[in-house]
Amino acid sequence: MADNKTEQPPTNGPFDFQPYQAEEGEEYMNDAQEAHFRRILNAWRRELLEEVDRTVHHMKDEASNFPDPNDRATQESEFSLELRTRDRERKLIKKIDETIKLLNAHEYGFCESCGVEIGIRRLEARPTATLCIDCKTLDEIREKQMS
Repeated sequence: MADNKTEQPPTNGPFDFQPYQAEEGEEYMNDAQEAHFRRILNAWRRELLEEVDRTVHHMKDEASNFPDPNDRATQESEFSLELRTRDRERKLIKKIDETIKLLNAHEYGFCESCGVEIGIRRLEARPTATLCIDCKTLDEIREKQMS
């Protein structure tokens, strides 16, 4: 029989990380857990920044002044879509940076609304989560009622 500590669980998540395996009685958001999420957030941030660089190089390389108005319009439409995507990613990078600041202040992993633990699995699914599932659900219900 294999030792549970040496068996590697299947990888998942966007960065091929190993899900955190908490020890029985382990304190929530201890140094090991913070390091786990710091690795995830930094990998995510790095991936987004690399995508920004690829976009810049792609737009420089592909920028052409097509004589045909349809070709020019197609290129402008593609560039516009690419820039909107990068703008969303820029906002996400800012949110990742804010999350890393919470980690550094040892305030990460707790609901900003009610203060309870958000939970390891929820944070692995959405590392920038700031609300527990209950508060997030209430938030979404309020949002639907206002629209």
